[in-house]
Amino acid sequence: MKWGSDFKLNSSEECCRACKEMCEGDNGPCLCDSWVFCGNKQDCGSRFGECWLKKQKDALDPDWRDSGDKVIWTSGLVFGKGEGIIKLKTEHGIVNVKLLSLQHCAGCQFYRAESRGNSWDLQGNHIEHAPYGPPYALIQGTVDAYGTVFKDIPQEACPTIRRGSIAWVGSGPDFFISLANHHEWKKAYTVFGQVLPEDMEIVEKISQLPTIPDVWSNVKVAVLERPVPLRFIRMRKSP
Repeated sequence: MKWGSDFKLNSSEECCRACKEMCEGDNGPCLCDSWVFCGNKQDCGSRFGECWLKKQKDALDPDWRDSGDKVIWTSGLVFGKGEGIIKLKTEHGIVNVKLLSLQHCAGCQFYRAESRGNSWDLQGNHIEHAPYGPPYALIQGTVDAYGTVFKDIPQEACPTIRRGSIAWVGSGPDFFISLANHHEWKKAYTVFGQVLPEDMEIVEKISQLPTIPDVWSNVKVAVLERPVPLRFIRMRKSP
């Protein structure tokens, strides 16, 4: 859609924004679904600032991809309405999530479950004068697939955690789905997805499963007696 050799910007954020601007409103289709930016002056040399805006045949399965310390490019995906939706399948039901690019990972599971208790109402709002946990109104899992190496992921896209937010624990591969609006956590977590509202009842169901009390770094937690395996099923259209 735009050749990076003729289109240079100052940051990956500007490159991403340029791609988003090729979408028709917040819910329309996108002429650009992926962007690639060269942002390291030393490594990029004369290519520094190049921003390539692309329309892939399949954004979640591009013709070419690479990773590692030697890669000088930063890239990202932009989804229009009904795109970038996956199904997160568990034995307790299917949770529709927008946005993640993994499809299946052996070893992925939910292992921690804590209900809203008496601290948050059905809409996830904190009840006045109630403690902020425990329980902490979340379910926690991992996408630590066998053979996958997670390196430090910088914090980004850190809005206030709200009911249905999906965020990394630190740099991953552990993540959590929030059952409540956690304004007390400020902007401490990178949010990478949002459970569709109609599927929160499945998340609530998992939070009510039998647990075993434990203590992690002086914090009381509830660990599932039997972890819930999960797998990612890709969707091409919204449900």
